[in-house]
Amino acid sequence: MVGNPPPRRIQLLSLPRPRAHIIDYTDVLERMRADGFESLYHNSGAFGFPRQVNPRHVGWIGPPDPTIRPAAQAFARQVPAPYEQNLAELATRAWREHLPGPVWVMPKSHWAYELDFGSSRWMPRLLEELGLDPASLQARHDGTALEFQPQHTDAFTGFVAGLLGNLIGSDFALAFPGRPVVCSVHHHKQLWWSTTDGAIHAALDGMVASA
Repeated sequence: MVGNPPPRRIQLLSLPRPRAHIIDYTDVLERMRADGFESLYHNSGAFGFPRQVNPRHVGWIGPPDPTIRPAAQAFARQVPAPYEQNLAELATRAWREHLPGPVWVMPKSHWAYELDFGSSRWMPRLLEELGLDPASLQARHDGTALEFQPQHTDAFTGFVAGLLGNLIGSDFALAFPGRPVVCSVHHHKQLWWSTTDGAIHAALDGMVASA
């Protein structure tokens, strides 16, 4: 008599304890609108100030970039190599010293695009390092946020450095709930900040010179 076959072993994805949490896009949209921002593209993580508002800008720039518009050159501040790590550490300092509370990281396109096409070769690994299953984001055609709390600054630094080191054609955004500031993580290894708060602008503008 043939015995029962051994049970099939299902390999589960072994992940570390989560160091970031998923914020549904409906909550992101509600919070960002309450903070005075407008969605720039439907269902995306790209947000900006209304046209009638005149925010101030600061750009932290890695390698020389001739594509920066002349009008934006006045806001650009050069950051030395290693670009990805230095920029990520500066973003963490800005968060820790001037923008306390949680920080959100969002694709300026949407997660389904990033995980199926734009960043599919390396993004899953980056998410797994945060303790997140990429499958939990892969079907989201929106700019769902990853929320980092202050006790996870190292995880935030590593994630931003990973974005800066790997993005090719996509950009991401940083937002700080309750604060009038957004930051674009640009695929040319740059961080572009916009804010309506003069004190925040002065702090961000002065950070590179003191870095």
